[in-house]
Amino acid sequence: MSTPVKPFVIGAHSIAPGTRRTIDLPVSVLSDHTPVTMSVHVLHGRRPGPVLFVSAAIHGDEVIGVEIARRLLNAPQLEAPELEKLKGTVLVIPIVNAFGFLNHSRYLPDRRDLNRVFPGSQRGSLAGRLAHLFMTEIVNRADYGIDLHSAAIHRTNLPQIRVSPSRPDTLTLAKAFGAPVVLTSKVREGSLREAAQSKGTDVLVFEAGEGLRFDEMAIRAGVSGILRVMRALKMVGSKGITRPKARSILTKSSYWVRSPAGGLLRPFKSIGDVVEPQMLLGIVSDPFGENEKNVIAEYGGLVVGRTNLPVVNEGDGLFHIADVSEKYDAELTLDSLASQLEADPLFDEDEII
Repeated sequence: MSTPVKPFVIGAHSIAPGTRRTIDLPVSVLSDHTPVTMSVHVLHGRRPGPVLFVSAAIHGDEVIGVEIARRLLNAPQLEAPELEKLKGTVLVIPIVNAFGFLNHSRYLPDRRDLNRVFPGSQRGSLAGRLAHLFMTEIVNRADYGIDLHSAAIHRTNLPQIRVSPSRPDTLTLAKAFGAPVVLTSKVREGSLREAAQSKGTDVLVFEAGEGLRFDEMAIRAGVSGILRVMRALKMVGSKGITRPKARSILTKSSYWVRSPAGGLLRPFKSIGDVVEPQMLLGIVSDPFGENEKNVIAEYGGLVVGRTNLPVVNEGDGLFHIADVSEKYDAELTLDSLASQLEADPLFDEDEII
């Protein structure tokens, strides 16, 4: 006979097995005496299993993750009666950086980037204290993590998973997510990914879309991917969760093509386009049209990110290109995954989650 699952304890709260609940963890008090909390929705299964956290809006202007979290929490696989079958625990934090979210800003009020101060400090800056709270209450309780991001404002990203696997199963989960691209990349100092990895918890970072904007296909890719990871971890069954029709494009390196001059950009390529070495990506010209500079791809690859601003300065990042030197038909892969998302019954237009 299996050992009964104990209540899940987080902060000063205890969540009974087979239930779900939103709890508020105190963060700070604003100058006008308004309390600020970090809200966590806990789904605690009746059956033993891993603890998975899903976080969004560490950068307050990256709102696409908030919508992904909202739809995930309303997915049929996590609603009654399916919740009774959940193995393990899911912690969903739709808005980590409430300060930036309310101000449509990437940063905290002290102008710090939260994703550069982990693991934080209980006695540090506001950013440091928030990072410490997240590490203490979320990461230290989790076996796996998925952190949702978008490009900064005025840029857009092709849906992609970024990962620096320290455990064999991490890359397997990255592939199970089913994003068009899996990019293995070094961890940044002070990032959540670095701090969590030092605690033995690998984090998948999902990047898609643009800051302060929703992108329907990117949102669908995020929701589907998280559910696929949960299925791979055997937290949920396979009902209603489709397998990707094409394998993700794996890449270990990428580079930015930067503007050769200041002026007005006329781009000829967008995210998802495959480019060849020395291909013309766009033209930057002065406002009079007297001087024009070609934007050239140094190496071939797949465009995974791009600026949306036509007004650029010399040195601005214009196109983010990932190496796809392995034998992929990248365009066919992207078309296949996009058509699958469009037809996925999880996203019925009449009953959008």
